[in-house]
Amino acid sequence: MSEVAAKPAAHAAARLASARAKLILDKPFLGALVLRLPLAAAGAWCRTTATDARTLYFNPQWIASLSSAELQFALAHEALHCALGHFARRGHRVQRLWDLACDFAINPLLLDEGLKPPLGAQVLSLYRGMAAEEIYPCLDDSLDQETLDDHVWDGDEGGQGGDGGNGSGQPPPKVGAGDTAQDTPTWNPADEQNAGPPPPLSAREKEQLQQQWQRHLAGAAQRAREAGKLSGNLARLAESALAPQVSWRAALAQYLSQAARDDYSWLRPSRRTGESSSDVLWPSLRSHAGDIFVALDTSGSIADADLAQFVGELNAIKGTLPVRITLVACDAALAPDAPWVCEPWQELRLPRQFEGGGGTAFTPVFEWIEREGAHPDALVYFTDGEAEFPKLAPYYPVLWLIKGKAPVPWGRRIQLN
Repeated sequence: MSEVAAKPAAHAAARLASARAKLILDKPFLGALVLRLPLAAAGAWCRTTATDARTLYFNPQWIASLSSAELQFALAHEALHCALGHFARRGHRVQRLWDLACDFAINPLLLDEGLKPPLGAQVLSLYRGMAAEEIYPCLDDSLDQETLDDHVWDGDEGGQGGDGGNGSGQPPPKVGAGDTAQDTPTWNPADEQNAGPPPPLSAREKEQLQQQWQRHLAGAAQRAREAGKLSGNLARLAESALAPQVSWRAALAQYLSQAARDDYSWLRPSRRTGESSSDVLWPSLRSHAGDIFVALDTSGSIADADLAQFVGELNAIKGTLPVRITLVACDAALAPDAPWVCEPWQELRLPRQFEGGGGTAFTPVFEWIEREGAHPDALVYFTDGEAEFPKLAPYYPVLWLIKGKAPVPWGRRIQLN
């Protein structure tokens, strides 16, 4: 890098370090996360700022155009992408739309924290409180908006990177569990400025970095809480991000396998049926067909595609276990033509298309089960959780598959994304 080019880069790095120090004092949760990202001046490939979950790259000219308050927003924006693991959560989603969804998820949070967004930051109140996975299906392919920053953890197709270098043949700075970024940027004035973005992360690198950032997130939340400077929004964000990610399919399979169990019985066979003519008592294999009740929230908050996927998962599990499924549908009241019973040897199908509307109520399902005198091994309720729950839990286990963020007062809650 020439001496002329080094001066604006050094000035930009100094301004970023000052903004970072301000964040550490005023908003220790965000400041602690920003501290985990070393600074590196970037070449023309970087429009504003960028991150590969290991380094925060910046365009010196863009940094020079921002106020101190806007710099704090830009720094916190990059750090939250990393702390929330956006680089490891895209899966097979379209990269451009996923990147926008990530920005839409983060920016309202920072705005609520009193940070000032730079010109070009996408802030839509419509998506306030939503995760990127919830926002993504709402975005149209024709959306022509751009992200504030460059997300350089993925290739064009989300391909896995090579050696995790920075395009120069040297590995980028690595931040360990106890490391912090230095006040000085990672660029060296004697070197050429980064000519291109770093290569995309490999699957293994994403996994390692995700674990690393979860530790950083937990530590930042703890320190900010001890300082009395962790807002309710950020506390909930940290709690949600650090919660164990349980596969609802695995949980459902566990319930069904417990309900449909083959076991040995030491009960003496009936002599009247001629099952045994011997005085010797041998164990016999007794099979129990699990009796699972499934309730579908048809108030309109659950899409047809979600219902179809849920039924498909039930069938996949049901194909390996002897399970009888009693299906009911409910919005504000139980569907008049319910229930629909599917025997263990039958394929479960939605009996008809359900029209949304009429509000949501959970009580009718539980009241109906009580009236029928039924004794299900478990009830699986597929819903967004936005309704009043019965005050008391029933005697049978209840598994709530929740599409959204609503809490449940009892039963087991499994998050659906």
